Amino acid sequence: MRTTTTAQRPTGVERTFGPDEIIVTKTDPRGILTYANEVFLRTSALTEEEAIGQPHNIIRHPDMPRAVFKLLWETLGRREEIFAYVVNMAADGAHYWVYAHVTPSFSADGKLVGYHSNRRLPEPAVVAEVRRLYERIRTAEQQHTSKPAAVEAGWQALQSELGGRTYDEFIWALTSGARW
Repeated sequence: MRTTTTAQRPTGVERTFGPDEIIVTKTDPRGILTYANEVFLRTSALTEEEAIGQPHNIIRHPDMPRAVFKLLWETLGRREEIFAYVVNMAADGAHYWVYAHVTPSFSADGKLVGYHSNRRLPEPAVVAEVRRLYERIRTAEQQHTSKPAAVEAGWQALQSELGGRTYDEFIWALTSGARW
């Protein structure tokens, strides 16, 4: 069983999925995959046996800024939903962009039981703009050898790039077609 795709190198091949398709995954509170739909499995080039029980970051692409994942986990930690543009890496090294909506899932008594994520195909023009932003953040992160320092540098770069606005405002401006 493959336990990580990080040993796989990006191939530069871009994969896509249909505009009418939705990638769906569910995880436990630690981010371990408990459910993956057929669109996720096909796009990520994983079998159900390879995916279920693995950390969701099995599809983490090295071009994805750590600071964005910091934002994601902080938002979810506040029991809030988040929308984000993410580049993922399939098991075969191909990459694919998604417009993700991640929400915490709760039991009837309010206990966190995991996370649910739906991902749609993003518009190419939006991906181009997000890619440029993420490249600038990654540049800041790559100037540091320690992971904590890299995350902090990326976080500071993200805040600087947002210019006092929130990531949500950035996302909604792109999604609505407004010029950032």
